[in-house]
Amino acid sequence: MTVKKGNLYLIPCPLGDISPLEVLPLSVKNAIEKIDHYIVEHEKNARRFIKSIAPEKQQSTLKIQEINKFTNESEIPPMLNPCLEGFDVGIISDAGCPGIADPGARAVHYAHEKSIKIVPLVGPSSLLLAMMASGFNGQNFAFNGYLPIDKGERKTEMKRLEKLSKDFDQSQLFIETPYRNNQMLQSLTENLSAHTKICVACDITLPSEYIKTAPVELWKKIKVDLHKRPTLFIIQG
Repeated sequence: MTVKKGNLYLIPCPLGDISPLEVLPLSVKNAIEKIDHYIVEHEKNARRFIKSIAPEKQQSTLKIQEINKFTNESEIPPMLNPCLEGFDVGIISDAGCPGIADPGARAVHYAHEKSIKIVPLVGPSSLLLAMMASGFNGQNFAFNGYLPIDKGERKTEMKRLEKLSKDFDQSQLFIETPYRNNQMLQSLTENLSAHTKICVACDITLPSEYIKTAPVELWKKIKVDLHKRPTLFIIQG
């Protein structure tokens, strides 16, 4: 007898310390209430999130596997075995939507190879929310992850992205380690052209949310503390 495969649910979570149901639809709660198998970035964070969504769910029933940048490629396919045995599996990132700038994408890749149905659920994506609020070209944009740490290499990359944004009318998104956010903004104002626009989108969806778009020449006069606050930077030449 052939066992019907379970589905792989991509379960979004909040972008920070906020009541989950303020930013997540009922479909997320429904999924978590019925799923016991999870692939997550950090087990402790995932358990806390699951408890906040479904406080009556027994934590002892959860079967959790971690996937991160240190996970060996050979360890990932077996994580999907519950799906092959007929159980639904949920992927949860530490923040936002799994699979986007997130190691969970590697599990999704293997799920497609095994013909497992993927079910992406609606939730907050810092990349899309920042783009929505930036006023930049939402039809042509690129996410570049982290820029180089070395000052010389970082300057070169900033200038390259600035040229790309001008030549192709393409918004360029990137992030920085939160404790280096202030240095990143300063570096941008020092190395980009005066009329290039920068959007800083910080603490998105949280009470402390700060989103502002302005040209470099104006950013040089703006005082804002981004230290240890999750931030998206977008430039548009």
